[in-house]
Amino acid sequence: MTGEKNKIKVLIIDDSAVIRQLLTELLKDADDIEVVGTAQDPIFAMKKIRNLKPDVLTLDVEMPRKDGLTFLEELMTENPLPVVMVSALTRKGCETTIKALELGAVDYVSKPSVDVSSRLADLGNEIIRKIRVASRSKVRQRSARKDRKPDQHASAAMIDTTDKIVAIGASTGGTQAITEIITALPENIPGIVIVQHMPPLFTRSFAQRLNSLSRLDVKEAATNDRVIRGSVLIAPGNEHTAIRRNGALYYTEVMDGPMINYVRPSVDVLFRSVAKYAGKNAVGVILTGMGEDGARGLLEMKHAGAFTIAQDEASSVVFGMPRKAIEMGAVDKVAPLEEISRIILEHLSSRH
Repeated sequence: MTGEKNKIKVLIIDDSAVIRQLLTELLKDADDIEVVGTAQDPIFAMKKIRNLKPDVLTLDVEMPRKDGLTFLEELMTENPLPVVMVSALTRKGCETTIKALELGAVDYVSKPSVDVSSRLADLGNEIIRKIRVASRSKVRQRSARKDRKPDQHASAAMIDTTDKIVAIGASTGGTQAITEIITALPENIPGIVIVQHMPPLFTRSFAQRLNSLSRLDVKEAATNDRVIRGSVLIAPGNEHTAIRRNGALYYTEVMDGPMINYVRPSVDVLFRSVAKYAGKNAVGVILTGMGEDGARGLLEMKHAGAFTIAQDEASSVVFGMPRKAIEMGAVDKVAPLEEISRIILEHLSSRH
């Protein structure tokens, strides 16, 4: 039995008394987790955070007096703590959760919209695992300033886009990292393909959200989508995405298949296809995430002549995937998140 002083202290924030009770009961199954309190809305939560000093918060998105997003933004600006969102699996819930991840939430659990009591119990192991990961994650203090406007994005003169491609892979913490990179890139950037571990409804909402925030044309990938400059294609949840080449043109192929590294879509599937079909004309970027998905594929990209980048430990929410890639010798450049878009642009603008 884990000692009391070493337990992960969790505060549950949800306006539903049923959900608060269910989550409390579920978390009792973990001997390294202690629910130190619950709160029915963010106003109560702020008082309890000061008194109970929790390690991790679970947070609903629709609550009285103050909504979850407003609370999360204030929290990450004033007193950052690891947060796991608990959101209903609906279109509106997906969009709200994507915004929460951009604001700094570590992860999310898809709360069932019907038959909540029985179905939430089935998610017990997932909730426990994500709370454990959150407790070890590093959250960054968010600046109080407003998000950057499109005209403040990074720029690069006359990027050589011929036969170039950028491949990005991420998991836990990746939504925020990808958003920071993509919103800092100019509209003439070579085509980008992204694998971010998340379910189908969430990948579609994430693509729509990124499309509204950036200068680039962002969509969920489909088979035979062309990878062209100014475009970003995001792998659909629960399907692998690879690139193929026909002459000088790159296309995406979306396919079913077994999980790889326990995930689908897998970053390795994308990176290996980029190594095969783009070689030295590619840039590979591996970002924050748990596990080692993408590390071997990034090594194949490097061996094929691609330029490879890993997010550094200090700016990663979870330094799993980048660490594995670095240990394997797959990385040309390790950089903090805020420098990655500039490094991509500088490499693409130089002659190789």
